[in-house]
Amino acid sequence: MNDAALIAQFQAGHIAAFNTLVKRWECPIYNFVLRYAGNRDDAHDLCQQTFIRAYKSLRRLRDPDKFTSWIYQIALNACRDAARSRKFISLDALLESTPIADTGARPDARVHEQSVRDLINRALQNLPEEQRLVIVMKEYQGLKFTEIAETLNAPINTVKSRMYYGLSALKKIFDRWHICEDMVRYEL
Repeated sequence: MNDAALIAQFQAGHIAAFNTLVKRWECPIYNFVLRYAGNRDDAHDLCQQTFIRAYKSLRRLRDPDKFTSWIYQIALNACRDAARSRKFISLDALLESTPIADTGARPDARVHEQSVRDLINRALQNLPEEQRLVIVMKEYQGLKFTEIAETLNAPINTVKSRMYYGLSALKKIFDRWHICEDMVRYEL
């Protein structure tokens, strides 16, 4: 059953449909807020806040096809609210939530992969928030530009330019750090 059908069921009074939505979206939303918040405890709290806010507002959602951007907007707002009140939000653990695949790789290869993740994380910290958010949403959350634009309430061309400038800035950071693509061999 797709999200729109679950939303319709929830709006008709079937509370269990919301539980299914939570199960479906908990991992992607948790990973997003973890990448934004920087630590697991805050990410759990923010994820929970996101779903509480979603539960309270879902009956008023008019266009179920925009659920993806709607739920990410709620998560982003929860993160920004927490940042204003507690000043803890950063992208310190951007890649922490992405587990290293155990493909039988040698221990030195796994260490290299974690080092690359840490390096990308540090580089992302040097970007303006607008560019970081677009890169995280596009590359790590797999959202489409239209969904990112809806979530950030920005024109699609603005989102695309933020992506372009963010990736260009990352390349300059790596150049400044004397890190070439062959050293990294890691796909964003």
